[in-house]
Amino acid sequence: MALIKSISGIRGTIGGNPGDNLTPLDIVKFTSAYAVWLKQRNPTKRCRVVVGRDARISGEMVNNLVVGSLMGCGLDVVNLGLATTPTVEMAVIHKKTDGGVILTASHNPRHWNALKLLNEKGEFLSDADGHHVLDLAEGDTLNFAAVDDLGLVEEDSSFIDEHISQILKLRYVDVDAIAGANFTVAIDCVNSVGGLAIPKLLNALGVERVIELYTEPTGNFPHNPEPLPEHLGEISAVVRERKANVGFVVDPDVDRLAIVNEDGSMFGEEYTLVACADYVLSHNPGNTVSNLSSTAALREITRRWGKEYYTSAVGEVNVVERMKEVNAVIGGEGNGGVILPELHYGRDALVGIALFLSHLARSGKKCSSLRAAYPSYFISKNKINLKPGVNPDELLAKLLEQLKQYPVNTTDGLRVDFDDSWVHMRKSNTEPIIRIYAEAQNPEKADELAKKMMEQIVKMF
Repeated sequence: MALIKSISGIRGTIGGNPGDNLTPLDIVKFTSAYAVWLKQRNPTKRCRVVVGRDARISGEMVNNLVVGSLMGCGLDVVNLGLATTPTVEMAVIHKKTDGGVILTASHNPRHWNALKLLNEKGEFLSDADGHHVLDLAEGDTLNFAAVDDLGLVEEDSSFIDEHISQILKLRYVDVDAIAGANFTVAIDCVNSVGGLAIPKLLNALGVERVIELYTEPTGNFPHNPEPLPEHLGEISAVVRERKANVGFVVDPDVDRLAIVNEDGSMFGEEYTLVACADYVLSHNPGNTVSNLSSTAALREITRRWGKEYYTSAVGEVNVVERMKEVNAVIGGEGNGGVILPELHYGRDALVGIALFLSHLARSGKKCSSLRAAYPSYFISKNKINLKPGVNPDELLAKLLEQLKQYPVNTTDGLRVDFDDSWVHMRKSNTEPIIRIYAEAQNPEKADELAKKMMEQIVKMF
């Protein structure tokens, strides 16, 4: 059905024909190419790699192939088993390995899986490194170890505990305030690894009343696993009916966090980062970063604290690179992704929960009141399907000519800023489409702005 190769790894649907889907042959080929890349970077040492996976049904099969392929290439493996994406990233740092492989298709449905590749810093590969791995996979340089040089495996299923321990050590996390607030917290972990990590985290934070939805790591997702409002009706009702103070929802690999207010309304995925940033800046004023498609509310909050807000191209690796350039104290993406450099440079829903509960406890407010304290914006998310042969770069270049009287940013597609709104248009790297995101202070204006841009683009076909 689908096989998508990108700089951060390979993603696809399980089964079918090699080269068209994520089959065992594809898994072995790309894992082996990654192993060759690591050995080229470390020619004088025996490499070690952390491997962890979410709970999706194909995970055990993919894990066995990845671990075996790395061993066959002469690399030692630290096998975490079921682990969140941020847990794997932190394990690379703390165990001082040469890289990591996360087996997760993130928010994609159950028939998808993916290999996400990390460098020795526990971060996704750069553009150049990612393309080099892809080139190796298609070349003839794969080479496997002789029997006496095969890799060894170390099993470590306890690193989620270490991840939580590191979160508790953060200066921002106020366990006493959280425990004293006596919160009732509802969680939806879509039957993946969040069900292992989040109850442990909440217990460590002193939350005694937890309402658990779908915390068994079976891989049978009970609803669409992307934590968007249209998929969260059940937890919304549970929060409201059982009088929880807040609800938390994560995707299958626990790098995105959605929050539900005490009245069952959505805090808003864009505002997960805004709230966590506001809290961190109250302790440590500094610069912030989010991608070009994220809410302007973060810019306003950052300026309230007298610091600067910066944008990056879409994609976690781009956000991280920009955060390092401007020495940001927090950053992330408007999909519920929070990156706190003091812990590690990766989106982490666990640290997001700890920061948000600390903020909520110290504020003394209801969740909905905390949300109301932030600037209110609305984003309209749309896409245009392109006809065969249409060049999206040429379309955006023509549109730039029509809009060049406004402040524009061409870092990633075309973003145009108006007095109280903005629109960001960028081509997809995997589909023949252009994505159009528009933000304004009410949903009608955001939709109107997006529609206007879409009409201008269609006229140029």
